[in-house]
Amino acid sequence: MCNRYASDIRKAGIEKDYYGFDEWSETRINPILGNAVLEVFPKSFAPILKLNSKDELQWTKMRWGLPGPPKFGGAPITNIRNIKSPHWRPLLGPQHRCLVPFTAFSEYEDASPKGKKQIRWFAPPDRAMLCFAGIASEYYGDVGTKTAPNIGAHTLFSFLTTDANDLVRPIHAKAMPLVLVSEAERQEWLTAPAGEIEAIQARMLPAEALDILSEEEAAQYVGGYIK
Repeated sequence: MCNRYASDIRKAGIEKDYYGFDEWSETRINPILGNAVLEVFPKSFAPILKLNSKDELQWTKMRWGLPGPPKFGGAPITNIRNIKSPHWRPLLGPQHRCLVPFTAFSEYEDASPKGKKQIRWFAPPDRAMLCFAGIASEYYGDVGTKTAPNIGAHTLFSFLTTDANDLVRPIHAKAMPLVLVSEAERQEWLTAPAGEIEAIQARMLPAEALDILSEEEAAQYVGGYIK
């Protein structure tokens, strides 16, 4: 995945479905989540759904990118494929699960000309909202840059990837995010024992679950941030 997705949860129209979520103001700013229209990049905030102490889904915001294994210098990892890694196994329990809402995600074309990567966007056919299978954890450390450190306590997330399906593979063959389409799949992800994650990750997303957006629609639908 090319580390770039859109999460326009207001456009999806489900912000009223979860207890405790405040109405959007005319400024399109929510006191918990911030801007309604988000194009999400590594280390930036994103809207996340997680079960609270009453087992109710609750909106929050987290930064994208969990610290990676020591062999990568602890650099932020935005998507997780090798769930057998000793580094990720402690985070596979239900207490670390979350849903990462998205309205579109991007991949670079494998056939892009050298030095000029072509980005393609994928979205649900009804242009609503789906979710990635997310992992979240508390972290104390620096999530800033060399010139602007940001040391402290942070809540971070990443999400799982899986084999590219028949729609994504011709464009980007390596992998794609693990997408949860139905309410049953989302509930399963949030509650399933850690031992069942491998089977969930291995499921192939049906090609009809996503569309490839034209450049014109992507520029409009993602929120006007496409460059």
